[in-house]
Amino acid sequence: MDSRDTHALRFGTLGPVEVLHGDTPLDLGPRQRRLLLVRLLIENGRPVSQETLLHDLWPTDRPTGAASSVRAHISRLRAVLDPVRQGRSTMLVSGPSGYALKVPREARDTTLFKHSVNRAREALRARQLPLARQEIEAAAALWRGEPLAEAREHAFAVRERTRIAGLLHDAMELRAAILLQQDEPAHAIAVAEHLIAKAPLRETTWAVLMRALYAAGRPVEALERYERFRDTLATDLGLDPSPQLRDLHTAILRHDTVVLGAPATGAVLRPLPDHTSACAHQDDPDPFVGRDEESAQLSALLSAVTAGRPRWAVVQGEQGYGKTRLVEELSARALAAGFTVARTRAGQALSGNRGVSRTCPTVQILDALRQDGKDSGQDGIARKDPLATVVHELTVGPTLCVVDDVDQAPQGFHRLLRKFAQVLREGPVLFVCTLRNGDSPHSSLLLADLALLGATWLTLGPLTVDDVAELLTARGEDVPPGEAAALHRRAEGHPFTLSELIELPSGERTGPSAQVPAAVRNILQARLLELPDEARTMLTYAAADGDWLDVPLLAGVQSLTPDELLPLIDAAVTAGADQGGEPVRGQGLDAGEARYVEPGAVGGGVRQHRAGLVRQFEPPPLGGVPGRRRDPRRAAGRFPRRGVADP
Repeated sequence: MDSRDTHALRFGTLGPVEVLHGDTPLDLGPRQRRLLLVRLLIENGRPVSQETLLHDLWPTDRPTGAASSVRAHISRLRAVLDPVRQGRSTMLVSGPSGYALKVPREARDTTLFKHSVNRAREALRARQLPLARQEIEAAAALWRGEPLAEAREHAFAVRERTRIAGLLHDAMELRAAILLQQDEPAHAIAVAEHLIAKAPLRETTWAVLMRALYAAGRPVEALERYERFRDTLATDLGLDPSPQLRDLHTAILRHDTVVLGAPATGAVLRPLPDHTSACAHQDDPDPFVGRDEESAQLSALLSAVTAGRPRWAVVQGEQGYGKTRLVEELSARALAAGFTVARTRAGQALSGNRGVSRTCPTVQILDALRQDGKDSGQDGIARKDPLATVVHELTVGPTLCVVDDVDQAPQGFHRLLRKFAQVLREGPVLFVCTLRNGDSPHSSLLLADLALLGATWLTLGPLTVDDVAELLTARGEDVPPGEAAALHRRAEGHPFTLSELIELPSGERTGPSAQVPAAVRNILQARLLELPDEARTMLTYAAADGDWLDVPLLAGVQSLTPDELLPLIDAAVTAGADQGGEPVRGQGLDAGEARYVEPGAVGGGVRQHRAGLVRQFEPPPLGGVPGRRRDPRRAAGRFPRRGVADP
């Protein structure tokens, strides 16, 4: 006889459902029985009617013997959970209202998790940092994966899964705060950025990230993160940040260590930009390299407009290719030459101190031009004839008007720019528009009008090996032969990735001890989070299979037909190639994140079953296959299908 004490059982929902007796997991049986257990656990001892169970377990296509199946599963769960009962079970009970699972709260891992988090929070308040760290790490150790994974496709589990995910987010936010207090801002930044990738509208996490960046001696980046969150909040919800976050932003601007605390030991604060003008040039720790030709062309346009004829330029490039830096350099030269510089991003004025507002495009342009902090929407003259007012402001003197991310601006902003292109035939004005995707239908009409006007089109590509060498030399680094080529190969010339890599210690940039910068990894993780679960699973299997995209094998493993697999491949391509149709460049992946099909593989390429890889930094061991590693020599390029010549 099993002498098991039912009170010694522990129930786990911080991952796939499990029940432990001591350290031994119990056999809970097939998936449908585990789902039944999940459904009862969610109710915290409240009864669930048989009809509700039938509906929740079989929302469609309920089998004829479903009621008998539920009774059989109940009986077997009782035998597993309460084998030594005398008479009726006191754990899994039944009554007129249905079935109920009576589990003490202290027997649930969620309760243990919350208690550890609460103790960590209390220890942090008491400044007992080692104890706080110990408790929060103990809480994190209870987490085993996706909560209630068996029920991810069932509506009855949505609320509980969301609640549990919220508990983890709160705990990891607290962990970042503890790391920050323990003078580990780099680790706090990594935790906060990972959380933001999952919940980009959660303001408290952005506050932790801003504090951590400041503590790491990176106040400029802290301010940039604030602007990013402010833009996201305005675009998605039409809201401004809370007064608390705005106060934090002000404290960073003022280096208010009373609010922020002193920077971490050894951290050197980088100078903040001059915010007297929204377009003032921001000091950047990295020299500006590899864009001499584009800079020369824009400078020539700047000189040309002083003759009194408007000019237009379009700067296209993938995210992280340096569009913003290029126009900032141009803005600095324009200001030095006596130009008025107005800057907008996706139709939102960046000048003034009022925060983002969802006003009309004309008012936004006027706000950026005037830069006096006054609301142009209250200007009576502007309200009567807004277009004429803007044209007048543009032509008062030499003006540079920069429109960032024009492909993401609303259609009303596009219409305003098209009107400018039509009516503004004289005046010393240079318009520079930046965009990621020149083929986007969203901005096709505007770009067509600009092409007819003879706009200068600049496409930013990757940096060269010589550019990387120049960058390292300008930073005062004495690099050994081949270091520039190794860095270039690892990042594929991607400027943002390079800038993150060179912030690492030299021994962690390339080679056996190479690390993946947290910002680079989190960008990719954010893209992967947008994929359906089935597509992420497909990528995991593809990575484990090797350097080939074996469509029949992947379809068989996931119990899909090849035609059902192709939409998942298409989703992966979209996530990896959403910037101008090119693969994601220079971003390190874990084993389950290591594969994206090349863009050409969708359509005819997929029918040929060809595959492409996103290059890895230094591939880790494959999960689930001990000791197996991807060959870095083969992972560096594209390979034809087995037995098929590359056309």
